[in-house]
Parts: sequence; structure tokens; C-alpha cells
Amino acid sequence: MAAMTSSARPLLNRRLAEFGTTIFAEMSALAASTGAINLGQGFPDTDGPEEVREAAVRALRDGRGNQYPPGPGVPELRTAIADHQLRRYGLAVDPDREVLVTAGATEAIAASLLALVEPGDEVIALEPYYDSYAACIAMAGGTRVPVTLHPDNGRYVLDLDELRAAVTPRTRLILLNTPHNPTGTVLTRAELTAVAELACERDLLVVTDEVYEHLVFDGEHVPMATLPGMRGRTLSIGSAGKTFSFTGWKVGWVTGAPELVAAVRSAKQFLTYVASGPFQYAVAEALRLPDAYTDGLRDDLRAKRDLLCQGLTAAGFAVYRPAGTYFVTTDIRPLGEELSHGGDGFAFCRALPERCGVVAIPNAVFYDHRDAGAPFVRFAFCKRESVLEEAVSRLKALAG
Repeated sequence: MAAMTSSARPLLNRRLAEFGTTIFAEMSALAASTGAINLGQGFPDTDGPEEVREAAVRALRDGRGNQYPPGPGVPELRTAIADHQLRRYGLAVDPDREVLVTAGATEAIAASLLALVEPGDEVIALEPYYDSYAACIAMAGGTRVPVTLHPDNGRYVLDLDELRAAVTPRTRLILLNTPHNPTGTVLTRAELTAVAELACERDLLVVTDEVYEHLVFDGEHVPMATLPGMRGRTLSIGSAGKTFSFTGWKVGWVTGAPELVAAVRSAKQFLTYVASGPFQYAVAEALRLPDAYTDGLRDDLRAKRDLLCQGLTAAGFAVYRPAGTYFVTTDIRPLGEELSHGGDGFAFCRALPERCGVVAIPNAVFYDHRDAGAPFVRFAFCKRESVLEEAVSRLKALAG
């Protein structure tokens, strides 16, 4: 039976008209159909700690979380999140008023923007940015204002003058991500202090996506909320998926001043309401693991970063060595006009599975200024060492 449609009006909300199927779905399907190694989508190919998985099983068997958990999240997890913030960053957070558990960081971002942004408000985001940022800003009726991170001497840097120039009387908030996906940049204390000073000066809110907080190889992670003047104007977003390698559990959280968290809760309750009940209890236990766990995860991924970066360099890419996350950005132009399809990352990535048996993501999908991202391609290294070694071996074909 044919679907009923109206020629006068498209079915899809016009705010979402520019967003089709995500590049992650497209490239993962391509990996499956070609048998290529998927270094595109950022999910680990092994599970996290056995004791955390067993904690989830125990919660299921004990009947904890099998019915609707409390709207803000189970008390055990909210307390564990507050304890984590205090232990790691000296940031005192009230688990009852300043912590909200969400269905992953993606819902945390969506709920924050739906709560805080009204039609006509401008939201500054650092491009290249995670693709859900643009969609969430659009759903909230806001206008995204990209400020571009520029490659410079092997890393991506924030132009603070460009950021300041982007602020207008309509600017509502700055959406930050550090450690930064996809570039791997970790914003320095000096850079973040400058952002904080600008936010205080212009009375802006800051939503900061810190899901890779424990995956910093060079430098340090500085939570925005710890900087002068920012405690009352910052929402910090965290996630269990990236830290504990259980991305399918979808457990994230928001912390911030009570009035900010209350606003986000008002929006979040009409999205999922609650989610991931038994997994919340498991993540509460995970957050109490000794620091040796996160140190070991970081060291393991640092070695994998080095393995993949060396292989990509040998294959002929220009490599931007990431200071954090588990992604590495490369420039395909040194491979030559023939292989790089004129510097078009989309065509390059769509051809790469047949050419080398490896899947990557074109960075241009993370840009408003598509030309600025055209020659850049992102690879994920959150895979088993043997998988990365095989991918590196396959990519050698690009070097002839």
C-alpha cells in the first residue's frame, strides 16, 4: 500500500532535512558488505572489565533496575559520579541535585540543548564536531555557529580570536568537546581559561562533552567547571561507554549547578524518561575501580595509537598524532592525486574498502565548511592489536 504523502509539505521536519543517514551507518554497512576492517565507527571490539559485566548480571538477577529506575538515575550511580568528580578533579557535586543520568552522552547533549536553547539562539561549536551536535542544535531551533580548529604543526589548534569574533548578542552557549573527536586535540589549560573568561565576560553557558576524559595521552584533561567563574554556568557530560568499553549499555550523565541540571531533567524526562536500569548499578561499581584501571586503559590505547600512526605514516598519509580520544586524523593529499581523488575524503573512504579492505570516516561530515575538511580522514584505534596490525598491513598497498 502506498504511503499517503502531501506534495505541499515534506514528511520530515524541515529542521532535520539536511541530515540523512549518518556516515557511521553507511560506512559500517560498507565494512559488513565487503568484509573490510572497520576503523570507522568508534566502538571497541572487546568488552570491558569482567567484574563490571558481572555486576550487570548480578543486578539483573537481583531484580535491581529491571523496572523503571528513578528519573534522575539510581542513587548508587549518582553518588559514584559525584565521588568520581571529587576524587579526580576536586569538584564537589551534590548527587541529589547536581547529577542526572542519561541514555548515553548523546541524550545528554540532546537534552541539554533542548532545555537551554530557544529558536533564534546561537550555539558555538568547534568544527569538526561530532555529527549529533548539529542535529541537536537544529532540533532545539538554534543556529549553529562553527569555529574551526585549524591544523598546525601536527595538531589542531583553537583560534581564540576567531572564537571571540563568533560571539554575538544572540549567542546562548558554547558547546565544547575536549578531548576532541575527531581531531584528538586536548584543549590546554590556557585555551580553556580563555574560553572561560569569554563565557564570564559575555554571560554565556558552556556545555562541555568530556566523554574521553580518561583517554589523554599527552597533556592533561581540565574540566571546564573547575575554572574560575564556571561552576554555575557549565554543564559537564560524561559517559561510561568510552571509559569502560561497554558502548551498548548507553549510560551517560550530566553534572552541573542545580538549576542547570533541573532544566536538563525537564527535557530529558520526555525523551527516554529512564534507561539502562541494571547497567546503572554496574557502572556505579565501575566508577569505583582503582585508578590503575583507567591508567592501564590509557597506556594500552597509547600503544595502539602509536602502532596505527606509524602504519598510516608508512602508507603515505600525513598524520595528526592525537593527544587524546581513540581517533587519529590523517591528510590524504600526500598519497597523490590519483589515490586521493582530488582530495575528496568521501570518495576516498568509499573506495578504500575495495582497495585495501579497511574502512575509515571522511572528516568533512563533521564540518559546516566542507572544503576545510575535504582532505581529512579519521581512523579509530580502539581495536585489538592484531586487528590494527592487519589494517596497517593492508594499508601498505597505498604506498605501492
